[in-house]
Amino acid sequence: MAKVAIIGAGSIVFCKTLILDIMATEGLEDTEFVLMAPSTRRTPQVQRFVERVIKANGLPASVSITTDRREAVKDADYVIATFQVGGTTGFEYDYKIPLKYGVDQCIGDTLGPGGIFRALRSIPVMLDLAHDMEELCPEAYLLNYVNPMAMICWAIGTTDVKFVGLCHGVQTTLDLISGYVDVPKEEIDFLCAGINHMAWFLKLEHEGRDLYPILRERFELPEYYVNEKVRGEVFRHFGYFMTESTGHLAEYVPYFRKNETALGLYCDEPGFGGESGAYYYWCESVASRYNEQDILAGESVQLPSRSIEYGSYVIEALEMGRTFQLNGNVTNGGMISNLPPDCCAEGPIYVDRTGLHKTIVGDLPSQCAALNMTNITVQRLAVEAAISGDPEQIVHACAMDPLTSAVLTLKEIRDMTSEMLEAQREWLPQFAGKTPRPTPTIHIPKDVKRAEVPVDPALAIMARFQELSS
Repeated sequence: MAKVAIIGAGSIVFCKTLILDIMATEGLEDTEFVLMAPSTRRTPQVQRFVERVIKANGLPASVSITTDRREAVKDADYVIATFQVGGTTGFEYDYKIPLKYGVDQCIGDTLGPGGIFRALRSIPVMLDLAHDMEELCPEAYLLNYVNPMAMICWAIGTTDVKFVGLCHGVQTTLDLISGYVDVPKEEIDFLCAGINHMAWFLKLEHEGRDLYPILRERFELPEYYVNEKVRGEVFRHFGYFMTESTGHLAEYVPYFRKNETALGLYCDEPGFGGESGAYYYWCESVASRYNEQDILAGESVQLPSRSIEYGSYVIEALEMGRTFQLNGNVTNGGMISNLPPDCCAEGPIYVDRTGLHKTIVGDLPSQCAALNMTNITVQRLAVEAAISGDPEQIVHACAMDPLTSAVLTLKEIRDMTSEMLEAQREWLPQFAGKTPRPTPTIHIPKDVKRAEVPVDPALAIMARFQELSS
């Protein structure tokens, strides 16, 4: 019997999906589930539902709940992380404060000010969890679903915990590609690698035939292009198709959300197609609608087919030896040779009874690596800030963010960062008593007398030319 601890089991719907997937897997029917959240406001709903499923299907599984993380992970074989520090309140600050300064986010959970502050809140909690695992279940695997995936996994990589970050971006993108090229998803052979939410499909083939010419042709047609304008535009200019939707990708690059013209041209689809605050407002709506309801009370207790989520397949491979291939998030370590070895990369790995195994991708196309690096630079600075508790590093991370730097001045970025830090202090104990260094605007009088200091020769020549001209 494998013990699976789910940390953040108050994420009711997602937690339910993962548990059903595991119980529907041959050989994992007797799994012991321990559901942990800081309170018992929601976990009893999941427990009651799982108990009904166990009884209805005659399964030898068991389920319990706790608010003690160390109790949950003690002797666990697998730990699944699904928590969100700060909830919708923290998310509201992530979205609304940057918007006040002019940084318009659609999703706000991976990069940008929203992704950075979500990482600052989550990384200390994740590191505490990892240290508990090092002590209480040193052989266990950590399956991470917490965003921002790349920053969280980068931080986990500083510990001794065996881990993989799991995302469904590759699977859902393959659904889209399948529709564009008229080839069943399961018949497409592909190689995809990069970073989470910005991984590149380096090869797309069907029975040895390159599918890229068809995909390129379709994205030149308005009826196809309109469905994914941002991802399509990046594809047209950089040459490779990538994971994640318009709503996500528009935040990771400086081109599409920097002004009203760009927003109207590329981000005018509703919801996750680019709408401002789409993910925040969706989360707020779900939270307010179901806050006091047992949303699992009427759910079917029949075991469904497994979902597209990787979690149950990874556990199955490790427990049963049934080899499984996936795109996972791991410490790069040379898997992608032109990305930093210590960053979190997303690439092809396989899992069997002996563990998780990376494959060697080699170099990404230079332009793809360059675009990844614009995000990796922000990730590095944010991880360093979360661990060090240095507020200046938050400013540096926001200043290097592609969207933020396309919209704001350095002074505006510093002011925005200071306001976000102040609003979120209850979830950021590592910054207690610390603020970014005040850097007021320097006002220059019209009649200022310049200091006698060396100046750039070119500027001196220009100044002298202007004097002679007047």
